[in-house]
Amino acid sequence: MSNARLERSPELTTVTSWSPKSLAERVLSLRDRWLANPEFHRRVLRIPFLRTIARRKARRLFDLAAGFSYSQVLAGCVELDLFELLAPGPKRTSELAVHVALPEDAVRCLLRAAAELELVAGAGDDRWRLGELGAASRGNPGIAAMVRHNQLLYRDLCKPIDLLAKRADTEVSQYWTYGCAASAVCDAEASAPDNAGAYSDLMAQSQSFVADDVLAHAPLANRHVLLDVGGGSGFFAAQALQKHKHLRVQVFDRPTVAPLAQRRFSKENLDGRSSVVAGDMFREELPRGADVISFVRVLHDHDDDQIRLVLSAARRAISEGGMILIAEPMAETRSNPGVGVYFHMYLRAMRSGRPRSKGELTGFLEDAGFGAVREIATYQPLLVRLLVASA
Repeated sequence: MSNARLERSPELTTVTSWSPKSLAERVLSLRDRWLANPEFHRRVLRIPFLRTIARRKARRLFDLAAGFSYSQVLAGCVELDLFELLAPGPKRTSELAVHVALPEDAVRCLLRAAAELELVAGAGDDRWRLGELGAASRGNPGIAAMVRHNQLLYRDLCKPIDLLAKRADTEVSQYWTYGCAASAVCDAEASAPDNAGAYSDLMAQSQSFVADDVLAHAPLANRHVLLDVGGGSGFFAAQALQKHKHLRVQVFDRPTVAPLAQRRFSKENLDGRSSVVAGDMFREELPRGADVISFVRVLHDHDDDQIRLVLSAARRAISEGGMILIAEPMAETRSNPGVGVYFHMYLRAMRSGRPRSKGELTGFLEDAGFGAVREIATYQPLLVRLLVASA
């Protein structure tokens, strides 16, 4: 950990007393005192009903403290391709050790830890098969891509206070020179094509389930022209064309990225209903004429002022009566609070953007001139939530 310390003002060095005012504040204050009292914990454990609750809370607290080790066990399995090795059927530890070029005791240690997480399962006689979560991860190649990528974030998180205080460049921000190029303080052409390609490849690998979920719920049946802003390599746009045969699409993205979308459309024989426009969505007008404009996992990468700019540009570009569609993971997703935790820290490391709640995005849309904002339920709010609004 860094030896650096945040500067504290003198008045913050002394803890001031605080008196709860409302009944709710008094109840919460009493709860906090009880939970911090070891004797209270000992008494609770003697009562069967309360013991169950206490154990559940203790497990959650343990998961918070030990969760970093869970992620690294998963990372080890991904790095060694254990799930692929086990996909044909059970294998002995000795067989796996030969495949991954590690000592048997090292592989056995990882497998036992992975079994605790349901990534693998014992099959008897020192053999192992895929566990429920390991098998599920094979069905989504984006998981392995993100696990490999998240090693950058993991190293940044080793110094969380430095990350929060923005004391130094992070590995995530150095990787995302493409993301930096979207900022007004960066050179517009600072992003190398190779980096833009890496960005788009990573997004495409992790976007399959997102695109399926969004297109299963987005009301596009009566729309004619879709403008996908920040559409990267064209993955979402191509999926939209496959699902809606009447639709035409246009992808708008930076000059270093736009050719990737064009190549995808040509490869999938979608040239006749697609086009690509290169430009900077923060500095140039968006193409006009679309009756639906989409931002799929785009806005949370950018700061508030940039979002205001691009949503205002979208309002100017969209046809009257058109629809805007925002699809991304959001803060305050009550069924999956960990989503916000991850993106708060990841985007802080990226040095751009933040996860926003439905209420915040609704405010941005209304300020830009859109109305009738509503959320459409998705299958997996953990991965993506969907807002639509009218022009």
